[in-house]
Amino acid sequence: MGALVIDNRKYARVLAKVLPRLIASDEEHERMLAEVETLMDKGERRSAEEDAALALTVRLIEDYETTRHPLRDRAPYEMLTYLMERRNLKQADLVPIFKSRGYVSDVINAKRAISRTHAKQLAEFFKVSADVFI
Repeated sequence: MGALVIDNRKYARVLAKVLPRLIASDEEHERMLAEVETLMDKGERRSAEEDAALALTVRLIEDYETTRHPLRDRAPYEMLTYLMERRNLKQADLVPIFKSRGYVSDVINAKRAISRTHAKQLAEFFKVSADVFI
């Protein structure tokens, strides 16, 4: 996969709107989460410049959460539940990944393990490392 080509002027405009910076407070953390939501909601309509800003913002959020709120070793299903709660998601939101409501329910209730394939898809969906689901 080649390097992403972005227009610096467009990227500067996106950054001026998002205002990404190191997060030092819970209020700033909430603001950055809202910016991620806004960019994520654009889906396929998101430009390369917005994708770059999204990646930067997610990295800043991850850094803050890792330092400020380190996660204890959690079981994969607990991590999935935690991430769903943080994003106000329902089990139905994960059906596109698991292809079945029953499968999602079994994973959430620790009746089934999360496969490596599903861990990779969940990692992409939640923008976290696949290791948290394995």
